[in-house]
Amino acid sequence: MTRLIAPLLFGLSGAAILIGLGTWQLQRLDWKRGVLEQIETTIAGSAKPLPRLVSPEDQKYQPVSLSGTVGEGALYVLVSAKRIGAGWRVISPFTTEDGRTVLLDRGFTPVDLKQAPARAETLTIEGNLHWPDDRNSSTPANDTEANTWFARDIGPMAEALGTEPLLVVTRSMTPPDPGLTLMPVDTAGIPNDHLQYAITWFSLAGVWLLMTGAFVWRRSKED
Repeated sequence: MTRLIAPLLFGLSGAAILIGLGTWQLQRLDWKRGVLEQIETTIAGSAKPLPRLVSPEDQKYQPVSLSGTVGEGALYVLVSAKRIGAGWRVISPFTTEDGRTVLLDRGFTPVDLKQAPARAETLTIEGNLHWPDDRNSSTPANDTEANTWFARDIGPMAEALGTEPLLVVTRSMTPPDPGLTLMPVDTAGIPNDHLQYAITWFSLAGVWLLMTGAFVWRRSKED
């Protein structure tokens, strides 16, 4: 029996560590659900005017309401939409009635329709401020000469279109933008994989215990 104590302790210790990791992931799951719920509440909140003092950390997802016109020029960000396929997010300058010009994410157009004319009539926009994190280490550099962007890089886009470095993602537009499908801000793109991670760790703990039991049983038969 003495020979079985060490492998048994080793097996139980390993299983305890794996169960602890699974439990931690469940705690992270509760935390992430709270974060997502808070973001969804912010997105659906009451609209406010454009802020004069910009604070990305405090104002991300803030609902805004503005009226004005879509100006000349548009930038095209290559994206893929579910059940639609490849296409472009259209980013245009938007000049408000009080003279401010910001970036407006007007929505999605199919990849073969790379056009989005200016709108001279007064539009009412309901949307959300956003500082997207589209870019990562594998994102290609923007091809500005071909007007093909791979991320909504607010600084360079604002410089290209002569706007404030402030992006509004359209949730509703009155009257609507012909040929464009709105892609409003939501939490669908924010990963929440903690449940899968927890299941993985608990499964590994179960396998570890089974292997430990099999090993201990085989050693006991050898005695």
